[in-house]
Amino acid sequence: MNKPIRKVAAFLAVLFAAIFLNLNWVQVVQGSRYSNDPQNARVLLNEYASARGQIVVQGRAIAESRATNDELKYLRGYPQGPLYAPVTGFYSFVATPSRFLGTTGIETAENTVLSGKDPQFFGANLADLLTGRNPRGGSVELTLDKAVQQVAYRELIRSSTGSPRRGAVVALDPTTGAVLAAVSTPSYNPNVLSSHNATAINKAFRRLSNDPSQPLLNRAFNQLYPPGSTFKVVVSAAALKQGVRPNAALLAPNAYFPETGRTAARCPHGADCVENFGDETCQNGKTATLAFAFAKSCNTLFAALAVERLGGRPIADEAELFGFRPSAPLSIPLPVARSTVGTEADLTAPGFLARTGFGQQDVRMTPLQGAMIAAAVANNGTLMRPYLVRRELAPDLSVLSDTRPTQLRQVLDPTLDHDLQSMMQGVVTAPEGTGHSANITDIQGVSVAGKTGTADTGRTDKNGNPEPPDAWFIGYATKDGAPRIAVAVIIENGGVQGNETTGGEAAAPVAKAVMETYLKGSG
Repeated sequence: MNKPIRKVAAFLAVLFAAIFLNLNWVQVVQGSRYSNDPQNARVLLNEYASARGQIVVQGRAIAESRATNDELKYLRGYPQGPLYAPVTGFYSFVATPSRFLGTTGIETAENTVLSGKDPQFFGANLADLLTGRNPRGGSVELTLDKAVQQVAYRELIRSSTGSPRRGAVVALDPTTGAVLAAVSTPSYNPNVLSSHNATAINKAFRRLSNDPSQPLLNRAFNQLYPPGSTFKVVVSAAALKQGVRPNAALLAPNAYFPETGRTAARCPHGADCVENFGDETCQNGKTATLAFAFAKSCNTLFAALAVERLGGRPIADEAELFGFRPSAPLSIPLPVARSTVGTEADLTAPGFLARTGFGQQDVRMTPLQGAMIAAAVANNGTLMRPYLVRRELAPDLSVLSDTRPTQLRQVLDPTLDHDLQSMMQGVVTAPEGTGHSANITDIQGVSVAGKTGTADTGRTDKNGNPEPPDAWFIGYATKDGAPRIAVAVIIENGGVQGNETTGGEAAAPVAKAVMETYLKGSG
């Protein structure tokens, strides 16, 4: 080979190497960036070329895809919109710098099944490719109960002002962990975010994102609240394990000074002192039984119990058994915010620990966590793992996966749990109880137990005045002795400052309606 030919051959080899390197750079290194580039319409058209699977509740689609005459071949629709929006989420194209497609909720968590891209669909997708048929997505069947979801939503948005109340309701089957209802209000209409009009989508998304009531926030699973007196269930469980009996007389003064252990008839203004809501007296004003203080929700007894008898670590350990501070984030499969008892200082400094003892200081929990507490007590101390997806189905409706109930942990020995059940029943039925509004008397064989809470938020309004506290109720119902449903209700700013009964007045009636509906229906 002469010299000119060798030069040409070397030049061509360099060119081929450059082409090879460029192709690898484009397809391997930069492939993801190009495929997600908003200017790459091919990705968007391909995503909408096939029918996305349904999200189903008791045989009815709450999310489905309909054929269109648009360039985007299918339109995602939500027949009952706001009712299920916090669970379904939305599916739309969103013109952002990083991506076309926007999904939230189950639309994100179950995307591979709904889009038909799950590895289990390989054979079906290959057959569709060979026969020229468009591939289809699979379906996801949820655990929700239609009637319970509807009642929870209706009761939660009902208010004297005409505006939807901010809050959440979560209901569980205590024996399986299945989520029976998950409502967050105010909600939103996911249909406006799934349209094929980019201008309308962006306008609606900006409006929802800027709304101070945060309709896009899933309060049921992702918002953390001070639990207030509902946390006394956890503290009582820790006390029972330490040998404290429900009928034991414990320190319950009108005013308690955690730093010194001193008691008084009332708290001086500005003093680091714990008192009962509304300056109430707990039993005789000096001592009270654990059961009485639990039913009446006396703060001073639980503050003194935490500081002088239990200590912070047993309370934190018991909270973790109920689901607080999990080692890994809980997924149902929607992500769930981690509930917490606070910092180490909250568990050691007497003043902090005293307020932790009745669910204030830095204790924070989700409504789902509240329902888990009630469910564990209802289920003889056994906490089941919550789950929202019952089954995943292939396009031909064959079952891909079927969720099996699993135990998360044993929170309390059944014997001790029976004492805690009796104490929670006292909240609803005892004369001193604060949860009478949750009682169900028109269904034979039904017994209701619970715990009210009125939690100070620590926030002030624009005038510098304390916000009204949040109103809580957590509880459960049994029928003929068997646990059927556990529920947690929170209404933001639903209480009246200084009135502990507001958890019972505002949130307990919502819980009653939810439990009653389930017991009269499929429950």
